[in-house]
Amino acid sequence: MIKYLKLHNDKCVGCLNCTATCSQLYFKEDDPAKARIKILPLALGKYHIVACDQECRRCVIECPTQAITVNARGVVMINKKLCVGCLACVAVCPIGAMFYYPGDPTPFKCVACGACVKTCSADALEIAEKEDSPASKRPFEIAEAVRKKEATT
Repeated sequence: MIKYLKLHNDKCVGCLNCTATCSQLYFKEDDPAKARIKILPLALGKYHIVACDQECRRCVIECPTQAITVNARGVVMINKKLCVGCLACVAVCPIGAMFYYPGDPTPFKCVACGACVKTCSADALEIAEKEDSPASKRPFEIAEAVRKKEATT
């Protein structure tokens, strides 16, 4: 099972409580640019929420230092000690959910901690679980096999 932040774009009112909570938790300041979740304004008072779905894992495969891994709950995690700040993970994220703040040495992303869910005034966010799809496991398994082979040679 994959633990992830389930997004309900149709309920989002753009209050930014989630981004304030997130940036306070991880950066100790209220700055939407430093949040691991983004709220993008659309036309007609609608909003689009961006956060990692934990399933794609292209960043795991692309990371040259193996700083990005998947934990036991299926959450994609970044080991800041191994990260060299190349931003390859940011470049390959198909939904733009891997973030970088200028001046910060490492990228960051949603880790499904749930703090934002508690402060969402519109119930637009929830922590949920889903089955890990074979499609998401296959590239990850191939990358792991290649890494193991390279380590033994």
